[in-house]
Amino acid sequence: MSSPAPSLSDRGSIESESITGTCSSPATSLDELVDDVTVKSEFKSDGDFAEPAPGLPPVPDADTPLVVDETDINTPDKWVKRDPRLVRLTGKHPFNSEARLDTLFAAGFLTPTSLFYVRNHGAVPKVNADRARNWKLRVHGLVQREATFSIADLKRMFPVVTLPITLVCAGNRRKEQNMVQKSLGFNWGAAGLSTALFTGVYLADVLEYVKPQRPSSKHVVFEGADADLPNGPYGTSQKLPVAANREKGMLIAWKMNGLDLEPDHGFPLRMVIPGQIGGRSVKWLTRIEISEVESQHYLHFNDNKMLPTQLGAQQARGEPHWWHDPKYIINDLNVNSAIAEPNHGEVLPVHPEDLVESQYQIKGYAYAGGGRRVTRTEISLDEGNSWALADIVYPEDLYRSVVVEDPVYGSLDLTERDTSFCWCFWSFNVSVEELTKCNAIMVRATDESQALQQRDMYWNATGMMNNWWFRVAIHHERNVDGIDVLRFEHPTLAGVASGGWMERMKNSGLDVLKPEFGGRQAPLSATVNKMINPDITRMISLSEYLSATSGHGPNPREKKPWFVVNGEVYDGAGYLDEHPGGADSIWLAAGERDSSGDFLAIHSDDAKVKLAKFHIGKLTTESDSEVALPEDTTESSTFLQRSRWNSASLSSVVQVNHDSAIYRFSLSSPNLSLGLPVGQHVFVRLRQKQGESGQIEILIKQVISCLEHPIGGKMSVCFHGLVVGDFVEFKGPLGSFVWEGRGNIRWKDVPRTGVRNIGLICGGSGITPILQVLRSVLRDETDEETRLWMLDANKTEADILCREELDSMVQIHGSTSKPRLSVHHTLGTPPAGWSFSTGRINDDMLRRYLPPPSEDAMILVCGPDGMVQKTVRPGLERIGWDIHRSLWYSSAQLGRLASPLD
Repeated sequence: MSSPAPSLSDRGSIESESITGTCSSPATSLDELVDDVTVKSEFKSDGDFAEPAPGLPPVPDADTPLVVDETDINTPDKWVKRDPRLVRLTGKHPFNSEARLDTLFAAGFLTPTSLFYVRNHGAVPKVNADRARNWKLRVHGLVQREATFSIADLKRMFPVVTLPITLVCAGNRRKEQNMVQKSLGFNWGAAGLSTALFTGVYLADVLEYVKPQRPSSKHVVFEGADADLPNGPYGTSQKLPVAANREKGMLIAWKMNGLDLEPDHGFPLRMVIPGQIGGRSVKWLTRIEISEVESQHYLHFNDNKMLPTQLGAQQARGEPHWWHDPKYIINDLNVNSAIAEPNHGEVLPVHPEDLVESQYQIKGYAYAGGGRRVTRTEISLDEGNSWALADIVYPEDLYRSVVVEDPVYGSLDLTERDTSFCWCFWSFNVSVEELTKCNAIMVRATDESQALQQRDMYWNATGMMNNWWFRVAIHHERNVDGIDVLRFEHPTLAGVASGGWMERMKNSGLDVLKPEFGGRQAPLSATVNKMINPDITRMISLSEYLSATSGHGPNPREKKPWFVVNGEVYDGAGYLDEHPGGADSIWLAAGERDSSGDFLAIHSDDAKVKLAKFHIGKLTTESDSEVALPEDTTESSTFLQRSRWNSASLSSVVQVNHDSAIYRFSLSSPNLSLGLPVGQHVFVRLRQKQGESGQIEILIKQVISCLEHPIGGKMSVCFHGLVVGDFVEFKGPLGSFVWEGRGNIRWKDVPRTGVRNIGLICGGSGITPILQVLRSVLRDETDEETRLWMLDANKTEADILCREELDSMVQIHGSTSKPRLSVHHTLGTPPAGWSFSTGRINDDMLRRYLPPPSEDAMILVCGPDGMVQKTVRPGLERIGWDIHRSLWYSSAQLGRLASPLD
């Protein structure tokens, strides 16, 4: 483990007024902590630190693990040591985590660095000791004198200060919102907050030194060193009058609890913005710009916004203007609280003979934003009908009675500071007898602006700032020994963990937005009812349903894309051309007796509401003996089946570059063929289960949901959580395009022959279907005529997937007297000496590196939808291609094969 943090009395000779007692337990009362005493201590040159200063909360050791967690070994963060007790919220990478609520609460006022919550958008910048010593912070823009500071410069030129600060993620408690309706963010529990002593210099002092040019200077922009993010480095900004106010406590910090920042927390330098959401505290700080406009960083606009509740997640994803509206930006935290004790799953025995005297102490935390103080917390034991005041302890106040001057911490002086930047702890004593009479415990907090936690949830598309009443359910049970017990149930558990009363109620069809405890709640009706048309009364028998979807009815050619969700029958015929997953997504569900699981897991609430338009009736419950069409139980020699899911076990994972890996799965039998025609796709469904062992390989680009905004990556997160031996389910094939070989293709079952020149355009991970065609053509020993041109676009050279295989193909097939393959790359950020193109695909590249338009030529494209629709399609038309006949594209974003013929 790492060295213990220096105490506030260990550095230098200090004589000051302090206060006795400790705050290692949140239950300690303020009266027990306040008792004046003079503290004298001496610096110990041998490095053997003394106990923390009496009267102040103990400074915890960093407690950094000695080894890298095995989960990180095959990720870009394979060098970062992390506590395995942290709950991972986004799979293996990037690392986003929180401690278990009980573990965090038990740690006390100051959080050990190993348990401090982490919000990373990508890989942690690797900073060694030499780079840290030479770290530079550039401060520039609309200033009278630009400056570049080392950390040593900051220490020398400005007063070093330490402040206790609680950082809170804007997504704290988001999983509760995700249980109501999936937002765009991942599942934070109620422990997305932590507290530390941060040491650095005031941002206000630095701004005063560089002298912003007024009145043109309006904003202070911060940028970090995590430049490998998909849309550039993380950055955000503050309004200049706020940033220049020393009372706002904004720090340029290099230490945390007396020790250097850990890699996950911004080593060697970061911003710390007290009272605001954690997303404003930029880590790995390299640049501060004083500007006339707010930050133009991608994540400043597309992250940390609280959008109107009327706006669904999918609508927000598709309408960029919401993200640029300044009304919806989040800065200050709102008032919030949670119950930590009783813990989720805690069991309290009930002994009748002790009911009158037995007491239980309910405990938790509360915080507010903008430096405002929490003024009261209230507890209800009758589901909000009445409330009682809880006792509050403010450990932050202990620092208001002591001044510490220290070589490490600098000046820690809150004696004249009225702002509250830390969480507080509350407690409420109740008799066990009273607990036996209630079904839930509820807490709400109020701050000094009289802002009050609300009863009802304000659901929003980003799932941020959730602060409705925190509720813990009480179950009255009897254990195996026949003893009556009370079992406590929190609303949710962080990450992918299952449990909590919200999940239980939702699975039972109850309305989690209007929870009532003790079995009195009415069934949920809103979303479910919106999926059906109340005017439809038609009853559809199973025989009729199977006949219609199999083409065995009166007119066999009229095979219908009917499918069943929650016992209701829907006709997808009117949506085949518009469905984002393509028509095959609907046809694969046609004929299944129940597609509820697949449909509900994949589709947003917006999509569920649209389903009512296609509702045609209710499936009757006739017995199987009445069904005229028995199910096909014939053994198949191919693994993929369109009508059912088949399992394959993960046998290996091979990392191919910094953000992509090949997952190899073993089929149930080595004699099975995959059954995937060249050019087609498969559906993948993940769930860990016992299952069946041919092979299938899938190349996955690790597009983790690195933002609290509309960027996907759910599949990446799920794949990262897989270990060898886990089972994944596959269904297919699907797709309208098939390469049959030797110049023959098939599009929607319509054949075309004589295709001898194929242009292949791919962007990023769009290489996967392109590579499928490349391999098929070049490995066909009977085909010596088909010629291939490939144009591959990526951000950096490291992003080029399967580079070695492509180079080998070019060497074998592109350097002969009659070359059959040419591959050309273009990069957004090329390295020095780059010999291919630079920048986005343009008309000149389409003209130079693809075959010319002709009757025997075609173009296949797979890449981001913007690249396909805004660049490739219009560009090919401009240079003479008939895109309605010769262009087929697969959108890497939509995961489907489509054609402009639709």
